[in-house]
Amino acid sequence: MTLEQWFEKGLTFNQYTSLMKVNKENMLQILERFELEKDDIKLIEQLKEKQLRAIVLTEDWCGDAMLNVPILVKIAEKANIDIRFLLRDQNLELMDQYLTNGTSRAIPIFIFIDNDGSEKAVWGPRAPKLQQLVDEVRAALPAKEDPSFAEKQKETFKKLTKSYVEEAALWDEVSYSILTTLKDKILYGE
Repeated sequence: MTLEQWFEKGLTFNQYTSLMKVNKENMLQILERFELEKDDIKLIEQLKEKQLRAIVLTEDWCGDAMLNVPILVKIAEKANIDIRFLLRDQNLELMDQYLTNGTSRAIPIFIFIDNDGSEKAVWGPRAPKLQQLVDEVRAALPAKEDPSFAEKQKETFKKLTKSYVEEAALWDEVSYSILTTLKDKILYGE
């Protein structure tokens, strides 16, 4: 299938959220509270002219999607980017074209396309500073063979989720990362 066909197959934001069973409340809380920086508005105005669309590979259980999707939705609202959502596990044919490090089906993945359905930029699954944070958190966990690993991992993910929902600085990192990708790939063609 072409990216255009994948886009047409996707769900709107309202359709996607109506199907959510996990992380919906947290995602909508971020969406309600996140505000774009005034300095980003000029860049977003330039993006409007490009008439972009986005395909989002996601799942409701994913903490990174819970954080990143509402940030993209806010950017998209201001930049007139039409978004469609595809559930990763039901769309592995597309997901496998966008593996992280060539091996991982990490999500979310944002695929930005133009009016012709041509790929213009790809972002995901995490902003670099959030990847660093997650790497540090994982490094502090005991070895997988350790009897306490599962419990410690669960505690760690609970804390990480709390910080994703409450720390506006993390939201700003995500916004900065997405907008930098769009600026570099779409406005300046790097």
